[in-house]
Amino acid sequence: MKVVVCDDSMEDLEQIKRLLTKYMETSGTAQLDVAYYTDSAALYQQIQAKAQADIYILDMIMSEKSGIDIGTLIRNTDGKSAIIYITSSDDFAFEAYGVHAVRYILKPVGEELFTEALDYAISGISRDKEDVVYTVKTKEGLVSVPYSRIEYIENYSRTLNICLTDQRTVQSIFIRRSFDEEIREIVAHGDFVQVHKSFLVNLRHVEKLASGSVLMKSGARIPVSKTRTADVKKEYLKFVSEQYQ
Repeated sequence: MKVVVCDDSMEDLEQIKRLLTKYMETSGTAQLDVAYYTDSAALYQQIQAKAQADIYILDMIMSEKSGIDIGTLIRNTDGKSAIIYITSSDDFAFEAYGVHAVRYILKPVGEELFTEALDYAISGISRDKEDVVYTVKTKEGLVSVPYSRIEYIENYSRTLNICLTDQRTVQSIFIRRSFDEEIREIVAHGDFVQVHKSFLVNLRHVEKLASGSVLMKSGARIPVSKTRTADVKKEYLKFVSEQYQ
C-alpha cells in the first residue's frame, strides 16, 4: 500500500516519519511504501501525471500548493484515496470536510491519534480494494474476479482467458465487443497495461521486462508487440518508479 506524506517543514516531516516507522514496527501491518515530499508543487505535478497513492498525509498550510489544492486534485483525478490532514490551525476543518478527508489532526501530532487515523484509512482502503472486481460471463454464469488476483488476460478466439495469480484460469463466453473495449475499464484502474493486441498484464505481477516480452512472476512469458514496445517500457518504468520513489 502506497502512502505519500507532504509537509514543507522538515521538522514536522521528520516527526511524521518517526510516527510512521513506529506504526509499521508495532501495528503488525505489512510494510507501507512511503514517499516523502517537502515540495507541494512537485507532488501536485505527480498527481496530475496520474501517479496515485492509496493514502495521503498532508500539511494544510504550505507554499505553492495548499493541502486543499492537493486534496481537490486528488478527488478530481481519483476519488478513492484516503486523505489525512495534519495542520497547525483548525481554521480549515470545513474545507477538509469538502474533500472528504478521513481525519483532521492538529499539530503537534500525538501517537494515539496518528495510529487511529492510519488504522481507519488502511481499513477503508483495504475494503475498497477488495470491492474492485472484474465480472466475467462464463458458461457457468457470472464470475467476479478481484483485480488484484488477475495476472494477465489473453484474448483467444474471441474468448477471454483471465489467468489468476493462483494459476487458475477463468474463461469467458464468446465476446461480441473488441478486446480493447472489453478491457477498457480494467486499463483505467492504472495497474494494467496492454502489451499486445491480445494480451493485458497486471504490472504488479510482472517479474521483469525483456526484449519482446514480459516475464510474469508465475513464469509465464507474454509477448510485447513491436508497436507497443516503447509505451510498455514507459508504463513499466513509471510503475516501478512510483513504487520505490
